[in-house]
Amino acid sequence: MRSYELTTGRTFAVNFDHGDDFFPTLAEFCRQNNVRHGHIPMFIAGFAEAEIVGACEKLEDPEAPVWSKVHLTGVEAMGCGTLAYAPETDSVLPHIHTSLGEKARSATGHTSHLLSARVQFLVEMLVVEVTAPPMTRPKNPSLYDVPLLTFEA
Repeated sequence: MRSYELTTGRTFAVNFDHGDDFFPTLAEFCRQNNVRHGHIPMFIAGFAEAEIVGACEKLEDPEAPVWSKVHLTGVEAMGCGTLAYAPETDSVLPHIHTSLGEKARSATGHTSHLLSARVQFLVEMLVVEVTAPPMTRPKNPSLYDVPLLTFEA
């Protein structure tokens, strides 16, 4: 276990518009506001379509990360995540998890890592900037190259 005291900066309320592509819109928000590190304590959303991590087949290695995806349409969502900076690409690497309910299927629920989404009606999100320490997400070769959140001194 590792823990770090975070120094927070600005707090934003962000609304995405109908039809927006979730991750490019989040990246544009970060660029426009010079947010490199932070956390998203919550968001609520309607997505016309979304892709999350999931598999229907038997997993060869149940301890390995799953890289396949499940495609959902017409969902309501709640989620949260972190924002880490990738200096080599001068971009923010979001890590978002969400719970989604399919409206046309009695709100059948799915929960996983969000891979993509197209906004239907709205996304209402809070973003809290972290000013220190820097947050990065290097791949860990001893854990299947999973990018893990790290804090630099």
